Amino acid sequence: MPKTEICELTVLCLLHSGGKYLLQNRVKADWQGYTLPGGHVEKGESIVDAVVREMKEETGLAVMNPRLCGVKQFPIDCGRYIVFLFEADEYSGELVSSSEGEMCWVDKNSLDEIKTVSDLKELIDVMLSDKLNEFQYVVDGDKWTVVLK
Repeated sequence: MPKTEICELTVLCLLHSGGKYLLQNRVKADWQGYTLPGGHVEKGESIVDAVVREMKEETGLAVMNPRLCGVKQFPIDCGRYIVFLFEADEYSGELVSSSEGEMCWVDKNSLDEIKTVSDLKELIDVMLSDKLNEFQYVVDGDKWTVVLK
């Protein structure tokens, strides 16, 4: 059995300012609701460059000094889906939306009042915690369980 597996590499970024989070009201059918902006790492691209590029493409903002603050992972048919989790509080530019969904600043205390993707709270917990580093979906048949480490 091989010691390696095929991995799909992606990034998400929690941009926060003044008690608000920048969220995207995602329109794609596979993950609808308010979520964090991000996307795929291109072949040969650094992980940090990917999060800066994705944020610019999806939000119009130039994110500065993004900090790697965790990893999300889950199995896919061909191997593993890995999401590098970043957070940042420095940016420049003017906010725009993209074809992925409308971007908006949401008060962090109002998350329960909007329709978010199912795992947003746990993702943010990992990203802002000094004691958590990993968000993992453990799959047993049709049951997906979140494990935070």
